[in-house]
Amino acid sequence: MPTGYAIEARGLTKQFGDLRAVSSLDLNVPRGQIYGFLGPNGSGKSTTIRMLCGLLTPTEGTATVLDTEVPGDSNALKPKIGYMTQKFSLFGDMTVYENLQFMAEIYSYPSANRRERIEQVLERYDLVRQRRQLAATLSGGQKQRLALACAVLHHPELLLLDEPTSAVDPQSRRDFWSNLFRLAGDGTTILVSTHYMDEAERCHRLAILDHGIKVADGTPQELQNATGMHILEVVADDPYAAQSAIRELPEVASVTQLGVRLRVLLPEHVVQPAALVNSALQAYAIESTVSVSHATLEDVFVAVTLDPRSDP
Repeated sequence: MPTGYAIEARGLTKQFGDLRAVSSLDLNVPRGQIYGFLGPNGSGKSTTIRMLCGLLTPTEGTATVLDTEVPGDSNALKPKIGYMTQKFSLFGDMTVYENLQFMAEIYSYPSANRRERIEQVLERYDLVRQRRQLAATLSGGQKQRLALACAVLHHPELLLLDEPTSAVDPQSRRDFWSNLFRLAGDGTTILVSTHYMDEAERCHRLAILDHGIKVADGTPQELQNATGMHILEVVADDPYAAQSAIRELPEVASVTQLGVRLRVLLPEHVVQPAALVNSALQAYAIESTVSVSHATLEDVFVAVTLDPRSDP
């Protein structure tokens, strides 16, 4: 019987020589949802995805994907998943239509319905006018749509996307996410890795990875409600001087400049954080306003990936 999770992993670990790329990762990815991996380059996102689809063998741990053990029975899993890499990996010297035909062959899509299905994805992903165009000559957004069309051609239950929007413009990213929500609405489970905060906020749930370790897991709202930090916003005439003054406070965990504003994080146990920061600014005669703010997902990311430090 199918479980409520498309992916379950326990203690998933991958070691490359002295490098521990993924360490003791536990995952529960609900069916029919968009689950995000948020983290910088080198955090273990791609390695995890490759283990989950059977391309890499874990050093330790177990994973069940669509009720199939991986990598033990990866061949049985392959027809059920779609995989889209960060780098465009289709055939540039073939047309859009020929790439789709090739993928239909790879996935043994029924011959009687193959042409109809290709026409469906050409229409769905706005590639009708490009059907005879060589893939190498497509724009970045068109290549992205073609890669997604190829990944979903065979109606996969699970779609694995490895930083799929890293090389496209903002409008193409928005259109891409509209397609993902449509797929999830139709029942497809989607695991997507990203380093964009705005994309992470669109996921139903997400895990934050740092140096191969899962440091947070939950809905975006749950994570924002549980930062363990006071979040202050500082607007100063001289933000550079203000940042230097605030950094001198041992209680401050992080100061980040966003334009003319500063985002300041202090642990929850700090008493009267706004007064503390305001006093530091006044000591240097820096004109400023200090206000309490709500946590953003970027604040969460900063908070959970901070280097450990002693309590002040």
